[in-house]
Amino acid sequence: MCLCVRAQRGLAIANIVVVCTLVHMTEDSKLLVERVQTGVRMEKRLLKILKAFAEYHDMTLGDLLEGIVLHAFDGKTPFSPASLERIQELKRFYDFDLDSGASHRLREIKARPVRKRTADK
Repeated sequence: MCLCVRAQRGLAIANIVVVCTLVHMTEDSKLLVERVQTGVRMEKRLLKILKAFAEYHDMTLGDLLEGIVLHAFDGKTPFSPASLERIQELKRFYDFDLDSGASHRLREIKARPVRKRTADK
């Protein structure tokens, strides 16, 4: 979340000079899209980091993923230096040691069989 938005929402910003350009979006500049529900599987800690990062920026996980993918499709980085630092903090918090070199080597562990509880008689 940019510092302008944090300041407007009354969130604490200590000893920071905020210089912003506020760009208002008109209805003409918004794009109408059709979104669909999807069930994707991904590494558990990676999902936790993405969800925490989306929450930190007050956006949905879907909005975050759309932004990341659209930037990647254009060959651009989706993250500012400050966002990359926040991601590093979240990676440490969730003990996440994977990087892009692991992307084609991930294998899913076999699921443990679900034990059925027997009702006490």
